[in-house]
Amino acid sequence: MPSEDSPRQILERLFNAGVQDVLGARAVAKVFEPGAQPRPDAILAIGKAAYSMYEGLPEAIRAQVPALIVTKHGHTPPTHQPSDHVQVLESSHPTPSEASLVAGRLALEFVESCAPESRLLVLVSGGASSLAEVLQDGFTFDDLAALTRDSLSDGSDIGEINRRRAAISRIKAGGLLTHFHGASAQVLAISDAEGDDIGVIGSGIGAYRSGAFDYALQIIASNALARQAVADAAVQEGLTVVANEENLYDDIEAIAPKIYDICKDGAPGVYIFGGEPTVILPDNPGKGGRNQSLGLLLARYLQGRGDLTCLVAGTDGTDGVTDAAGAVVDGGSFTRRPGADEALVAANAGAYLSDCGDQLVTGPTGTNVMDLLLVLKRAG
Repeated sequence: MPSEDSPRQILERLFNAGVQDVLGARAVAKVFEPGAQPRPDAILAIGKAAYSMYEGLPEAIRAQVPALIVTKHGHTPPTHQPSDHVQVLESSHPTPSEASLVAGRLALEFVESCAPESRLLVLVSGGASSLAEVLQDGFTFDDLAALTRDSLSDGSDIGEINRRRAAISRIKAGGLLTHFHGASAQVLAISDAEGDDIGVIGSGIGAYRSGAFDYALQIIASNALARQAVADAAVQEGLTVVANEENLYDDIEAIAPKIYDICKDGAPGVYIFGGEPTVILPDNPGKGGRNQSLGLLLARYLQGRGDLTCLVAGTDGTDGVTDAAGAVVDGGSFTRRPGADEALVAANAGAYLSDCGDQLVTGPTGTNVMDLLLVLKRAG
């Protein structure tokens, strides 16, 4: 380990290596190498990585093909140049708003307007569940808001959340593409779901099972690819990769001791974990999403350990309703300021970590392959 680099610097570098390998633009560009794909007649990009994915298309396609891009507020780059054939909408995540209903209606109209012999390209990434919605008859925005509030606070896993969403939606669970009457639809997806299931990514907004047209699906980026990129970068740094697992599928209260037990007596090196934890929130949660809460909870276990440093963050660069991606914690984080226990109870880990200087802030990354948890263990 280079002596001039702190554990935090090393972990941030490894995290960035994982994120960079699964950027939307890079992943799409690999698929659209010269001559590899027919030119689409219409492009729908939807999700937190939608704009980045769109940027990965060849310039000749972006210059001429009509496109609708739906992404999260603040995820359109400042370099974006408005054009007559490309419409960009920014919508709400993780909590839908009226903008989500506008975006859903426009996405549905865009798909319905495709000509009978047309080829539709759909670029899907996580976040589409909140960003765009068209409700079934009889349901209101209040119903959608209540469903989202309950789903985000009661510890439900993504499968249960998607079942709830599909019950009130016209465009989730494969509903959107039933309104396409062209010749073929090609779906490229960045996976933020366990098992890379297109029926789960974006609540199944890119799924299709009818057979009325040619349908092709390709998962172009995933948590597994990001973790492997982290592992490769660690080896290049001269570090030993001790573990590389996708095992963060449980409540943070169960995950924190599990991760600590793996690392506390393990060999020196880098431990790489991925997935998407759940968290049960109080009635009036403070600032901080599941990654900051998990980071602070891990910090409780790391107290007094000078050999362990942990980074836990969302690969999309956002964690809950905050501007932070997650946290980097060590043996001193839990006692660096008063009030760590109170922050955990109030789901206010973000405020505590910000005061400590232990938040990780990256800004929007251009991808979304769930979360990464990296532990650096030093010898001696």
